[in-house]
Amino acid sequence: MNDQTLDPAIHIRQLGTRARTAARALMAASTDTKNLALREAAKALREGTRAIVEANAADVASVEGLKPASFIDRLLLDEARVEAMATALEEIAELPDPVGRVLATFERPNGLTIERVAVPIGVIGMIYESRPNVGADASALCLKSGNAVILRGGSESRYSTREIVACMRTGLKEAGLPEDAVQTVQTTSRDAVAALLKADEYIDLVIPRGGRGLVELVRDQASVPTLLHLDGNCHAYVHASADIAKAIEVIRNAKLRRLGVCGALESLVVDRAIAPDFVPALAEAIAADCELRGDAEACALDVRLVPASEADWETEYLEAILSVKLVEGIDQAIDWVETHGSHHTETILAEDAEAARRFMTAVDSAIVMHNASTQFADGGEFGMGAEIGIATGKMHARGPVGLEQLCSFKYLVHGSGQTRP
Repeated sequence: MNDQTLDPAIHIRQLGTRARTAARALMAASTDTKNLALREAAKALREGTRAIVEANAADVASVEGLKPASFIDRLLLDEARVEAMATALEEIAELPDPVGRVLATFERPNGLTIERVAVPIGVIGMIYESRPNVGADASALCLKSGNAVILRGGSESRYSTREIVACMRTGLKEAGLPEDAVQTVQTTSRDAVAALLKADEYIDLVIPRGGRGLVELVRDQASVPTLLHLDGNCHAYVHASADIAKAIEVIRNAKLRRLGVCGALESLVVDRAIAPDFVPALAEAIAADCELRGDAEACALDVRLVPASEADWETEYLEAILSVKLVEGIDQAIDWVETHGSHHTETILAEDAEAARRFMTAVDSAIVMHNASTQFADGGEFGMGAEIGIATGKMHARGPVGLEQLCSFKYLVHGSGQTRP
């Protein structure tokens, strides 16, 4: 799993060659066969729970005392989380097969019938950091959508990843599909990442999932097409019409349910009209569990807030910290979110439906919500099964990347002997 004697360029070329062959077999695989592979992989995960948890304990031990609690939480696997991975695979097996969908059909005056049909992308390179369950989710989504995948997990999760990938390959073998449809980079050398990003002869798309540093590295160095997932500086705007009790309950969940997920709330924007009542109520409700960093006006409303710095407005904390900014009405709120957000997920807390509509229309983020926790920014919660990430760009896919977003398309043209004049 961590063979530093491997030549990174040769290793990536070998993985890519095998993945390309496997992708051709997956493209022709039936829905039933792919679903069987997913169910067998889920079975293997359950049977391998002890080995996975033990391997994960070794991963956690290697970073304890060196990484923050939110990092450890993302890295940690226990029996419940392994079961959740297995369940996610079974849920993906129940979803409609995205491959072969007829996206459009049109007739030409010359009698040609043209269909636009969904097809797999081919070979996907998945680069991710400390969340080992991403390996299972990405493998399952790629398998169901007919794509081969090469995983490059973070070095902190190397032992967990080895066990998870073995289970996925067991599922493929049991279904009679090539095990090389799921592979993992066998070295933690950073040169392997660089080689993966340049392997456009073998890899059709690279998807990074991790912090800003990783995503910017991929953006700047890749010659392979990329589907980027930048950081989640998610905002909630408390409109003057907000129900304070409801808003605080949503904010508590959005911030504190899980600190280390990309949909966790990081920044709060509060209308001045409601701030004198709202800010003390917020501090009373969550200040014991979460540090509140406010602008001068917000701090003046409650001593439990501490002054924010300029850096706070654009920080994805992934910790129990929340920035609080006061604004004068919805236009300033929209401008603030557009200026300081990362275009990931935002929510407006308001009882005024017109204000909600205006905010949701004007804010240019991948996901915009009304009176709901930003932690619903998740492919599973959207009914997509597991997700491979949240895309914050605008090309090909945006928001949760599930099965449909892992497909491209081609045109099928049916004729009866037509020739072009």
